Amino acid sequence: MYHLYTHNDLDGVSCGILAKCAFGEKVEIRYNSIGGLNDQVARYLERPKKKSSLIITDLSVNEQNERGLDAYYRAGGKVLLLDHHKTALHLNEYPWGKVQVEYENGKLASATSLLYEHFIQQRLLKPTKALDDYVELVRLYDTWEWEKAGRVEAKRLNDLFFMVSMEEFEETMLERLEDDDQPFAFSDFEDKILNIEEERIERYVRRKKRELVQTYIHDRCVGIVHAESYHSELGHELGRDNPHLDYIAILNVGGKKMSLRTIHDHIDVSEIAARFGGGGHSKASGCSMGEEVYRLYVSETFTMEPVRPDAFKNKYNLKDSPFGTLYENRKEQQIFIFSSDKEWEVDVDDQECSERFSTFAQAERFVKRRFSAWLVRDEAYVHYLMEQRSDKRSRALVLV
Repeated sequence: MYHLYTHNDLDGVSCGILAKCAFGEKVEIRYNSIGGLNDQVARYLERPKKKSSLIITDLSVNEQNERGLDAYYRAGGKVLLLDHHKTALHLNEYPWGKVQVEYENGKLASATSLLYEHFIQQRLLKPTKALDDYVELVRLYDTWEWEKAGRVEAKRLNDLFFMVSMEEFEETMLERLEDDDQPFAFSDFEDKILNIEEERIERYVRRKKRELVQTYIHDRCVGIVHAESYHSELGHELGRDNPHLDYIAILNVGGKKMSLRTIHDHIDVSEIAARFGGGGHSKASGCSMGEEVYRLYVSETFTMEPVRPDAFKNKYNLKDSPFGTLYENRKEQQIFIFSSDKEWEVDVDDQECSERFSTFAQAERFVKRRFSAWLVRDEAYVHYLMEQRSDKRSRALVLV
């Protein structure tokens, strides 16, 4: 008998689907949250089952279970842990641990792709077109490579996963993957409900964009929003719209969880999550909401006003404009970015900043991070320019 303990997200549940394809009724699967795995493993080690194999995927264990699993393995027990999070790399020191973050070709690994390869190598599964396609979609979504690869169906697969029950998703995918020769595809009905879901997600994200607050936490410029749903979509959209932010923190106070997302290669949110006892990927991680997380991200930011989004229907106040670009913030400061001698300068309420920038993007990043400012509408921009022209004319008359 096989026992599979895995995560309860798309990547983890897909490991369960592969295990059922390989073992049929000879596998018992338990889907766990990040915090629930260790209790599950501890119970297994207390009463190890004879002639059984334990497989753990997409999650890692604490130090106590690490020692327990090693003792169990050395006593003749069969155990395999497969993971792809860099916070679990130390488990490669054990013969039962295999942690791989990325492949030799530079592609990032997922638990599903690692387990699929393991089953093929052990001749427990034969590769098929349907399985190949499905495993790749899961890998693309879980590693956030789907957008770069132009594979929106990977995101739609995750949307479908959250739209139906875990049992229904598992049953549907098992039936579809039995068709060896056909590539993996959604049914017509699934396509229709996924289109409806995409519209719902767009409305939800659009509303949450207006609730984003900005602050500095541990020297990082952070965007914070409270949301219970669609964390990946929300994190992606907010990060893309606000590239000056180092990362996005999505808070679910009811669920006592925090999700972290970034679009930047130089920011590793798994390190930030690890500071609070969590973990994950470099661009997508999470942790439980303990006292310190609550204080830093909820309590100390609760009274902050949201940062307004940039005006998006402008014809005159445009970014990188040769006539200059105007921003404002909650303190009603007016920040003007303009080009001078092949450099970009910044004026704050007509006071020149000492900083100089070689590109407009650098200047705007400085303005947004330092002043929490947004691009104003054309009306305010034209009024500002008229005032500047009037002031210059007045000063000229005084000099005369």
